[in-house]
Amino acid sequence: MKKWLGMICVGILITTTTACGSGGSEELASKEKQVIKEGKTVVTLSIQQPSEFLQTAEKKFEEKYPDIDLQIQTTDDYEKYTKTTNTALLSGKGPDIFEITGRMPIDDFVSKKLLLNMDDSMEQDKTLNKSDLKMNVLELLKVNGGMYAMPLGFGMSLFVGDGNVIKNSTVKIDDKSWNWNTFEDISKQLIQQAEKGGKKQFYGLAYYPADSILTGMVSDNYAEFVDLTAKKAKFDSPEFVELMQNIKKMFDEKVMTEELAKTDNQLFSHVNVTSVDFIGGLYSHFENPVLLQQPHIGKSEGTRIFPLSQIAIRANSPVKDEAWKFISFLLSDEAQSLQEREGLSLLASVDDKKLNEIQEQVKSGTYKFLDGKKAKVSDEEFTQFKHLVHGTYRYEDADAKVIRMISEDSVFFFSGQKSAEEVAKLIQNKVTIYLNE
Repeated sequence: MKKWLGMICVGILITTTTACGSGGSEELASKEKQVIKEGKTVVTLSIQQPSEFLQTAEKKFEEKYPDIDLQIQTTDDYEKYTKTTNTALLSGKGPDIFEITGRMPIDDFVSKKLLLNMDDSMEQDKTLNKSDLKMNVLELLKVNGGMYAMPLGFGMSLFVGDGNVIKNSTVKIDDKSWNWNTFEDISKQLIQQAEKGGKKQFYGLAYYPADSILTGMVSDNYAEFVDLTAKKAKFDSPEFVELMQNIKKMFDEKVMTEELAKTDNQLFSHVNVTSVDFIGGLYSHFENPVLLQQPHIGKSEGTRIFPLSQIAIRANSPVKDEAWKFISFLLSDEAQSLQEREGLSLLASVDDKKLNEIQEQVKSGTYKFLDGKKAKVSDEEFTQFKHLVHGTYRYEDADAKVIRMISEDSVFFFSGQKSAEEVAKLIQNKVTIYLNE
């Protein structure tokens, strides 16, 4: 269930110093000058581990801008990269462009004016095809209303269902509006119908522990339980207590199980789609897959997305203009179309072109699975996937430390050691202390 947790976002304590404030940053910036090497302006890009995509993009970028020397620095050690980059930024120094990782306190960086707001750069950049850019994705990823971290690609968190059962049943699924209560009702109806057809045991979801189901639901609907602006948690609410109780009820009634089940003995499975080539991933779950949005909590709608990688520009970098040129290049058709790039594209045309190519391969019979079998995917399924790719999105930036607290303490309820109310208060107290540290 680690995939349920989405992007990791762990807060750290930050000691405010004069250098960390905007005034300190500006003072340090005035002492820092552009580095010129062999007649070229040097721009440093720091990433956690080597990236084939960025290395390829670097070569093509330098061909386009021969007066800029982009130097990629890698650490290949998550802890070391995070600590070193955090320390450098808070002292007013560091790389010109850097990768944002889960343990970087981006909200604090923004409040201390350590990151460049790229909104103005995007607005003034005439080379960007803004009508093709997925602005709905970029808007969701803004922090305090500004574009401080640019995604290189993104994925969608979805459900895939067993079409052999769903399509042959009388039960209708409206995945645009369904929540976990309707998921329970639908699963029970489908299980009853399937068992009448000869299935001895059927599950809505299988191979997921109860605490992972809970943390997945919270991660997908984080704003329902945590108000980051007010630094308040809502885990002692009747809604959270009821959520835990409903999950336990679904396990008690065999709608869910943490045991491993065969693919033909479960109705749904969770899947993270990180490519427009969606066929292989879906058909590895079911023979006749049905692609669905995940059930929601409350009134939230849309397909949940998550960035695969994000990069930011240091606010006091002496080469901000050159750094932006590289970000802009990454948003171009040339870079977004690179085979090495991971995730769904930020350009609608790039995804459409690739999807149409795959659809033609399926029709001609040239698209085959690893076992040599030809893929049988209807035009209707391609149309449905295109609607998801170009549909309504939602994004929740869940704090991994909060999620870990929920996972660790909810086990006391699911194992019968404490009541739901006791566990809710325990989680509420821990999260409240953490949010106000």
